[in-house]
Amino acid sequence: MLRKFKDVLASWRSKKRVLPFGVHFKKFQSILERNNRILELMADMGDKSGGEYVFDRQYILDTAEQLDDMVFKLISDLSILTQSKNVELFLAFEHIRQAIQEELDGTHAPSGKSYILPLRELGHDLSEQAGGKMSNMGDIRNRLGLSTPDGFVISTRAFYDFMQQNGLLALAREGIEAWDGQDEAALEQLADTIQERIMSAPLPRSLTSQVLAALDDLARAQGIRNIRVALRSSAWGEDGDASFAGQYETVLNVPRGQIMDAYRKVIASTYSYKAWKYRLVKGFHEHEIAMAVGCQLMVESVVGGVLHTYAPHVADGVMVANAVWGLCSPVVDGDAPSDTLVLDRASPYSLRSLSIADKQRRLVLAPGGGTEWKDIPEGLHLVPSLTLEQLEHLAQAAMSIERYYKRPQDIEWGYDASGALQILQSRPLRFWAAPLNSEPQLEDVTRNAEIVFSGKGVVAQRGVAVGKVFLVDHNTDLTTFPYGAILVSRYTSPRFSRVMHKAQGIITDVGSPTGHMATIAREYRVPTVVNTEVATSLLRSGDEITLDATQNVAYRGSICALDRFTLTEEDVFEDSYEYRLLRRVIKHTSPLNLLDPHAENFKPSACRTYHDITRYIHEKAVEYLIRLSERQEVQHLSAPKRLETKYPLGLMLIDAGEGTTCRPEVRTATPEQIASIPLQEFLKGMECADMWCMDPVSVNLGSFMSSFTRTFPTLLASPDEVGRNLAVVLKHYMNINMRLGYHFNIIDAYISDIINDNYIYFRFLGGVTEFVRRSRRAQFIATVLEHFDFRVEVHGDLVVGRLKKLSCERMSLRMRMLGSLVGYTRQLDARMHTDKDIQEHAEAFITAMKHFLGARYDGREQRKRQAFSNTDS
Repeated sequence: MLRKFKDVLASWRSKKRVLPFGVHFKKFQSILERNNRILELMADMGDKSGGEYVFDRQYILDTAEQLDDMVFKLISDLSILTQSKNVELFLAFEHIRQAIQEELDGTHAPSGKSYILPLRELGHDLSEQAGGKMSNMGDIRNRLGLSTPDGFVISTRAFYDFMQQNGLLALAREGIEAWDGQDEAALEQLADTIQERIMSAPLPRSLTSQVLAALDDLARAQGIRNIRVALRSSAWGEDGDASFAGQYETVLNVPRGQIMDAYRKVIASTYSYKAWKYRLVKGFHEHEIAMAVGCQLMVESVVGGVLHTYAPHVADGVMVANAVWGLCSPVVDGDAPSDTLVLDRASPYSLRSLSIADKQRRLVLAPGGGTEWKDIPEGLHLVPSLTLEQLEHLAQAAMSIERYYKRPQDIEWGYDASGALQILQSRPLRFWAAPLNSEPQLEDVTRNAEIVFSGKGVVAQRGVAVGKVFLVDHNTDLTTFPYGAILVSRYTSPRFSRVMHKAQGIITDVGSPTGHMATIAREYRVPTVVNTEVATSLLRSGDEITLDATQNVAYRGSICALDRFTLTEEDVFEDSYEYRLLRRVIKHTSPLNLLDPHAENFKPSACRTYHDITRYIHEKAVEYLIRLSERQEVQHLSAPKRLETKYPLGLMLIDAGEGTTCRPEVRTATPEQIASIPLQEFLKGMECADMWCMDPVSVNLGSFMSSFTRTFPTLLASPDEVGRNLAVVLKHYMNINMRLGYHFNIIDAYISDIINDNYIYFRFLGGVTEFVRRSRRAQFIATVLEHFDFRVEVHGDLVVGRLKKLSCERMSLRMRMLGSLVGYTRQLDARMHTDKDIQEHAEAFITAMKHFLGARYDGREQRKRQAFSNTDS
């Protein structure tokens, strides 16, 4: 791979060659093809990782090799297209490729250099450094806003360096490789040996100093003189697909002077006989093990316990809490009787039943460290340990966590002396027993349910989501997106990844199941249906619905049976080594960090996954092709031809390959000779009756001079030669730079049968009137474009519209609309006298489009009528 990299760089000459546009375009097409193939491979990996398919290690090796090859060639294609070396992209690629290879070889070491990670900075994206349990705590604290004890994490890098320094990793791996798999006494002896060596091994000096410094900083921040902390295990995979419940050590109420010994104790528990045996039964390999240690303020709970957010073995639609006075450990360990509270899963979380235990003692913090038992006053023995207010607050927090992780949760919690709820731990809850009452058949449950739509679009991620609709458009502030809502949008967008941890489901009008957003939805396992065409016309914010993304049906209201069906599904294959390996590889391929092309971090050095590289190259390739079509120095394969139309377009055509049926030597072309799909549709739109305004309009001298003397920045006023109307066309591509009157249009479009490749870029600027009137026309154009699914930016009288990933037919309709729009707006600014004219003209134009496009018009009203008709039938 390095040799390939050197060969690519060595091939560059100091002087760039000016290549024909057709050559550039072929390379652009190659980029689109590789982009689609990469997205398809990542989509397939995402499907496999869902636990519904069986695959072997060879599948992972083959897919990783294909991705390596495709991404390398993708960067090479961009380098040829743009005639740039793209060194940073190649370096990012090599870093990712090396990380994937280490995962496949079992030699991947914990990433990061820091030994200390503050809890305030943690989240699931740092699970490799912070381990499973503490990265979960980071999400609960920093994303959900729930209270957790403050603290920090001693990272997996610290574990790795400590174990490596003392030769303990090699000792453990060699020992388990030599074990015959049968002699349990030998395994116990190996575990004892490793643990003894860990407890007596010296710690790196820098580790000790950093831990104590972090502890002192925590004490100062909390205003605590004699700080006490709890040290909790946080291994790779812990509290994830495998719970590791009770396998590793937690040390409570640790004073400063004992913290490093407690750290060793937690690390040593990694190699206890029971933990090692658990990993072996689960099929874990030694290279899959690394231990981080959470260090959190010790919470002296007044009441604590455990809550299961779902309890089908008790009753339908309930959660169960067990509570005791004091610390929650007796509930976890089963050392003392506890109150049992059964309550509804739905707000207001009504209490269904209460069983009060005779609570005679409680576990509290011991003055010298650790814990001790104390008797409870007799008057509290039979008093409920939780009030109704506390119970409701606890239930709200628990359901928020369940919605975030999209599966039932086993939550440890405590109320401190101030009455504040502290979440101590949360892990997925697995079910191995069927509910007491047998589940009804799903077809019986849904027989009388109202269907919002059925069979529309494509399922990108299977599953069931129940929640309230939250409509999102390109102007929506995603920070307001509520936990547990179902995101409904006209578009797919990678920026939705910001709220996928909150979303129960996603439904869009347009989009592709192999697009960027769909890939991220599979990563987050959010039930997702794209390209429905009807969702935003049928649903409103606040509507409660049930999305069954297994059968591709959306129902009105909450269907609890479907909800329970997904909550109790067992993911057996997810326990396999191949599954875990695939998930680790996916971390380097599928997450998308480059969300906004306009953001400062949208650059090669910020690419951390293959998805980042793919997204960056796709954006830059389209951007470069648009600029290339505008530049005058680019070579073309044929001489310009004048397009003869009945309208005064003054348009010159350059056929860069199969864009016309004209002979190369002719100098004119007719609309009938146009073979370019985008230009064909654009010209058809111009033929719409009453759209092309030829009437003279009166313009006052001030308005005319204001426009005439206006200076256009080069970036906005392209093409560079004002007045030159030029179209570069191929079979599926068109770029038009056109001046009509005193305004300028740029349209760049690619339309084919491959939905991921399709896009339209539209830019409009200028006019003959004063700025206010030009701005009115800009607002009119923006209103029309948004109606036809464009994402629109308006800056004064500049309008930029973008549309991606619609089917060939739907893209063609929008190109017809643009042809009509260009003609309709030719002198519209001079006829718009008040702001009221904006909406009147918009309504008139959209109505005219309905008649012109006929049965194939797919505006929101038509889609809504069609959906209701299908539902009724």
